[in-house]
Amino acid sequence: MRSTEGFTGSVWLRPPRAQTGQPSLSREQIVRAAIELLDAEGSAGLSMRRLGTKLGAGATSLYWHVANKDELLELAVDEVLGEVYVPEPGDTHWRVGASISANGMRSALLRHPWVIGLLGLHPTLGPNAMRLGERLVALFTAAGFAGMPLSHATATLNAHAIGSATSEAAVKSALKRTGKTWEEVAEDVEPYLERLAPDNPNYEKWRKETGSLRNDPEQVLEETYAFGLERLLDGLESWLTRNDGKPPPA
Repeated sequence: MRSTEGFTGSVWLRPPRAQTGQPSLSREQIVRAAIELLDAEGSAGLSMRRLGTKLGAGATSLYWHVANKDELLELAVDEVLGEVYVPEPGDTHWRVGASISANGMRSALLRHPWVIGLLGLHPTLGPNAMRLGERLVALFTAAGFAGMPLSHATATLNAHAIGSATSEAAVKSALKRTGKTWEEVAEDVEPYLERLAPDNPNYEKWRKETGSLRNDPEQVLEETYAFGLERLLDGLESWLTRNDGKPPPA
């Protein structure tokens, strides 16, 4: 019996399931409804029973398309990756195209933060994931990357977007759990940092100069992401130059 657990137990790696009869719902309807539940309540809030109730359909209509919740989650993740746009090579400078891709990835994950915890559980081999990968390879190939450096470059770009989204989603989730505003949290933390100040003079000086605790965390994370993205692209462009790559002119 084929296991549904583990990295390779993916819906995309299984043979097509035998189907009988005619379903009352399409797979697209089921996946979109699942995403609505996931956006509202996260992975824990999704079950086949709740999804059936939302769609006003019996289990038969759902199981015609998906065998279980794990398969449904894989389909939902691929649907979200379909929201990420990567420009065609030649439509814009490769740095702009890379930025558009990274911004799209980060934005999609912030719209659907439940996806973050599912990345890496299974290989992302769905049609949207493959299309995203194909367009990134084309964009970076045109820029002058090839072989494993191309893989490293695109992986680094995606890692920055995913990492940024993970940090921002965590902050939003933490604030939601406390039921407090960021200003209220800052007031709670301030006395503790004041007590630690003598042992951390450099940090304390920086904190006072920047007012870091009082700054809007979403704005800071946005600026941190943008700063990191530009420095990452600077580094990739520098690597191309050192290795005789010829990126297209801006």
